[in-house]
Amino acid sequence: MPTTVFRCLLLSLAIVDGGGYAAPAYEQEQLSLVQQQLDIIERLATRTETANRSEPHERYRFDYPRLIQDIQRIRQGVHWYLSPSRAQPRDPSELVGDYRLDTPSVEPSP
Repeated sequence: MPTTVFRCLLLSLAIVDGGGYAAPAYEQEQLSLVQQQLDIIERLATRTETANRSEPHERYRFDYPRLIQDIQRIRQGVHWYLSPSRAQPRDPSELVGDYRLDTPSVEPSP
């Protein structure tokens, strides 16, 4: 399921990147579609997180909260682009992109 989430996210980002040469009306339409796709991806990630609780013995698990934060950040950036209130400096923080969490060992320390 995480692979599907990544594919949808990458497709959404490709649409945003490819719309740079389009007319403003077309670009707005495409970015609105991206926002809808981000909503779907976020719902999928949330559903997968609740349905797929990690086993305590797994060494790594997927960091769904971080993915959801990044999706919300992308959605916010698209929203700010589509409806700017006034010229503002850009927020320099970047997406994390690393969604693997190390699960602490359940073995007692010597």
